[in-house]
Amino acid sequence: MAARGAKERPGEGSYALATTIRHDRLTLPAAPLGAVNPLAPLRPLDETHTVDPATVPGLPPDMARGLALAPLTSLLPTRVLDGYERRRVPTALPALVLENSRLRATVLPGLGGRVHSLFHKPTGRELLYRNPVFQPADFALNGAWYSGGIEWNIGATGHTTLSCAPLHAARVPAPDGGEMLRLWEWERLRDLPFQVDLWLPEDSDFLLVGVRVRNPHLTTAPLYWWSNTAVPEEHRVLTPADTAWHFGYERRLRRVPFPHHDGADRSHPVHSHHPADYFHEPRDPAARPWIAALDRDGHGLVQTSTGELPGRKLFVWGSGPGGRRWQEWLTEPGTGGYAEIQAGLARTQLEHVPLPAGAESAWLEAYGPLHVDPGAAHGPDWAAATTEAGTALDRALPPEELAAARDAWRAVADTPPGERLATGSAWGALEVRRAALDLPGTPFDDAPGPEQRPWAALLDTGALPAKAPGPDQDPGPTLVSPAWRDLLETAPPDPLTEYHLGVAQWHAGDLAQAVRSWERALTAPGAADAARWPALRALAVADTAARHPVRAAERYAEALADALARRGTPDGEDPDDEPSPLVAALVREAVPALLAADRAGAAREVYGRLHPATRARGRFRLLEAQLLLAEGEREAALAVFTGGFEVADLREGDEVLSDTWARLGDEPLPAAYDFRMRPAGQEG
Repeated sequence: MAARGAKERPGEGSYALATTIRHDRLTLPAAPLGAVNPLAPLRPLDETHTVDPATVPGLPPDMARGLALAPLTSLLPTRVLDGYERRRVPTALPALVLENSRLRATVLPGLGGRVHSLFHKPTGRELLYRNPVFQPADFALNGAWYSGGIEWNIGATGHTTLSCAPLHAARVPAPDGGEMLRLWEWERLRDLPFQVDLWLPEDSDFLLVGVRVRNPHLTTAPLYWWSNTAVPEEHRVLTPADTAWHFGYERRLRRVPFPHHDGADRSHPVHSHHPADYFHEPRDPAARPWIAALDRDGHGLVQTSTGELPGRKLFVWGSGPGGRRWQEWLTEPGTGGYAEIQAGLARTQLEHVPLPAGAESAWLEAYGPLHVDPGAAHGPDWAAATTEAGTALDRALPPEELAAARDAWRAVADTPPGERLATGSAWGALEVRRAALDLPGTPFDDAPGPEQRPWAALLDTGALPAKAPGPDQDPGPTLVSPAWRDLLETAPPDPLTEYHLGVAQWHAGDLAQAVRSWERALTAPGAADAARWPALRALAVADTAARHPVRAAERYAEALADALARRGTPDGEDPDDEPSPLVAALVREAVPALLAADRAGAAREVYGRLHPATRARGRFRLLEAQLLLAEGEREAALAVFTGGFEVADLREGDEVLSDTWARLGDEPLPAAYDFRMRPAGQEG
């Protein structure tokens, strides 16, 4: 499938070149991801992408149903990634490069399969916003996420837990006989396998992407998918829509005219002051969906798809101080900002759609260059601009060609992968084995790794193996689906099994039974030699949820004491040792719990047990300021702020910095700490 006029264009790429896939190394200033948080994520999901329930009755019925369909309430069975900082060093990242005579796509299989770059050779243009650094930030559902390129979001409302995770990758024959790159993984929040097939037809200006999500289970599953593309924010965004659903950080959906409303043209991302989402309502729901971002000269990127992926969205950071600060935070100051153009399965990004038992959802996307006369693309007539862009897209990639490519891809979607190019996790292999699943095209046949081996043993023997001795005796992640919970309930009781059973019960909403299981973990056979901190910390979370702050504080203190004693440092971490992620995670939860119980002295003692290197991290400098405020030391707390710190894992939408600063006095919030995404004074 060649773009119209491809053969006649001069310059590099005017000759035919068969598609190739090769290994490469992409060297970027990168902040290491750091250690995984060892504490099970039992707390309620802190997610900004939720709608104020009071506003739902005024929404269209189908939208309200999508909002109400199985909203995510827990991150289990995944773990939180919050061990990164902001010290970046040159790092070689494994990359896979797809190339034909006209395009070069660079994919990062170890970081969610992100398309880092899409370079158009004939014009020498980068079509995406290509982040010059790799800097994790707390935007994914489970923490670490990074900006730029094209990302594949599956699971639940928000950025996928696979944002910084490795995917499986392999060569597969493409529909036109060339090579295709297949990415696949098992999404663990919803237990759904998916695949992303990328290929460049010979002499084509378009990267084609076939996506398939399957539900191999016996019950309907909630499905979520959004493909997010970062583009330079000075571009104008065009899409065939005259209205949109606006969603800001006040958590309210409202229908607005697009692009002109509230006195500005919102198709220019820099014309918005505050961060916001615009979910577009297509003029013609039966027409092919598309969205484009074009520069002043009318050049840029267009994304289109077959009709199975109807949703389109523009996300803007805005020109306000909070949005600018986030832009600097996620990339490099002075390198230009970005916006996101997105495509999804639902009308808005706040909904799920049902995927019936045994069914699959599949579609084809295309990404490529688009040129529109700049007078039309940036003119005041919105209808003319979008009509002209749609006509240019139809010339470059007719809808019937895209539909034919989808059908040809569907015919090879089950083709077994050839040469393996990258390896993802072994969780899918464990689930395939447990349920005896057959998933053609996406072989989950990996040997169990360290995290999967205990669960493979549970399948084989009916019991979890004893935990190997070690300083932390980390129980590892818990599998929480009903099938695994049933296996835990019938396994011989011991401290590790009771702990994992409690986590699975907590996830299922059986809180009272979870507490009983964790209490049994402290007295079960073998408890005298087992680590007590996992069950004690879980009970502390349960006490907090039940509004027993004193008991929660006591259990947090016990959990930390047990963890330190097992490391042989009961009085605190040894400065000559490596900092412990477990101790850091426990202290981070214990100090606020102790302060909530009016035990500032005990909180200070707990804080003092941290490794000096951990206390120097921004998150714990903030904790120090909050502790000083509780001790009545306002000037000392202010000195922490004036001394400067950076909370590397500041959560999207979290206003803890501005809230803490407000307790210090009446001075304006310094720009370095201003990450507010809502208008001042607006309730969240």
